[in-house]
Formats: sequence, structure tokens, C-alpha cells
Amino acid sequence: QFQIVESGGGLVQPGGSLRLSCAISGFAVESYIIGWFRQAPGKEREFISCINSHGGTISYADSVKGRFTISRDNADNTLLLMSSLKPEDTGVYYCAENHGNFCSELAWTYDYWGQGTQVTVSS
Repeated sequence: QFQIVESGGGLVQPGGSLRLSCAISGFAVESYIIGWFRQAPGKEREFISCINSHGGTISYADSVKGRFTISRDNADNTLLLMSSLKPEDTGVYYCAENHGNFCSELAWTYDYWGQGTQVTVSS
């Protein structure tokens, strides 16, 4: 059974950092994409970053370039290090997987989703 679990969210002051983790299990494919998305209250889900299973393809949304870093911790865990956080980074952060080879910014291309982890940036 496929399972995706996010962790690491919380409350942080502006300018602070958080590290999110995405743990996947039950997948039996060699090549896949892990994507991070976020959804703020009253807004649509937006793309944040993605990485392929080999770590060779990475993409970021313009809003987080230079502040967020995605990486593979091991075969089953993907990290999102978020620095210089701003109040507008607040939202529920979701991890998702698709059985492809190329990063995608489109939420509908992802097959499996986690339950999300709340990130709140506030003083």
C-alpha cells in the first residue's frame, strides 16, 4: 500500500527556518518524482519544488528560489529545507509522488498525496 507522510511543520518567526520531511513507502518503481506543494487559506494549491528519484532533476517556484532547498535524504525520504521564511509562506505543505521521470509543477500530474503538515510563519 502506497503511503506518503509529511512531518516537520510548525510555528516559526519571520526569517526563521524549518525542515520538512516526506517519507514514502510501498512504492515499487525505480523512477519517480517527489513534489512539494502548499495551500494557504482561501487559495489554490501551488507548486513549491520537485526532485526526481535520482536527485538529478530539481525545480523551484520563483517565490522560493534561493530560500528553499529540496534534497533526497535516502531512497525513501525527501527533505525540504526552508530558510528566510516569510508570513506569505504560511500554509499546509503537501508532498506528492508521480511515476514519471521529469519534474512537474502541475498538481494533477501527481498520483499520490500525503495528508499535509501545517507551516505558520508569524511573530
